[in-house]
Amino acid sequence: MAETIAFIPARYASSRFPGKPLARIHGQPMFWHVYTRTKQCPLIDQVWLATDDARIEQAAQALHVPVIMTSPDHASGTDRVLEAARTLRPAPESIIVNVQGDEPALHPAMLGELLAPFEHAQTQVSTLACPLAAHEAASADRVKVVRAHSGLALYFSRQPIPYGRDTTPQYLGHIGLYAFRYAVLEKFSTLGESPLERLEKLEQLRLLEAHIPIHVALTTHRSHGVDRPEDLATISTFMQGDL
Repeated sequence: MAETIAFIPARYASSRFPGKPLARIHGQPMFWHVYTRTKQCPLIDQVWLATDDARIEQAAQALHVPVIMTSPDHASGTDRVLEAARTLRPAPESIIVNVQGDEPALHPAMLGELLAPFEHAQTQVSTLACPLAAHEAASADRVKVVRAHSGLALYFSRQPIPYGRDTTPQYLGHIGLYAFRYAVLEKFSTLGESPLERLEKLEQLRLLEAHIPIHVALTTHRSHGVDRPEDLATISTFMQGDL
């Protein structure tokens, strides 16, 4: 497999939870937990924090977490990851992993599942999905995906897809971990916001509209993100068994 570099975007100015990467969980900032778990994946060669804030940079340096400063003006974590990746000048075929910075309970096996499709040279982009119950699929906050027999994504939506006319389908919930060939990540930045992306507020649709295939790997592990301060107690309890 080509060189694989993971980046953890860590923005300070979250509207729902300012300073979220620095939130303490079992005595350590959230970004440290994400970094530590990402490092446990044997398929990843380097792990970097990509931030826009000096407070996060200083905390990372104090914990010996490699960190790259990026612009505060990025519209998405993908844009921040691209800026950080450019500083390392990876080869076009290198694999760039975007690890969500608010997933402190990330299971390292999920990263292995995300990267497995890159054993095939033709893989350009991969992401993850897991089974989703019907009541979960009803929420617009849970992104759904449908895929072909090949594992390639057909569509992502905030609506429950596919529609079950005569029976309740097995829904797949999208997990927002991504891996890109570096050349594809560069191309992504040149495409501009696509019509479906603008409509659904899902940037992965930009790739599908540009005929760039996304491999959707399946996992039995669930995502446990932190969106608001009140989520900290739940995630702290969930992670208690890992200590």
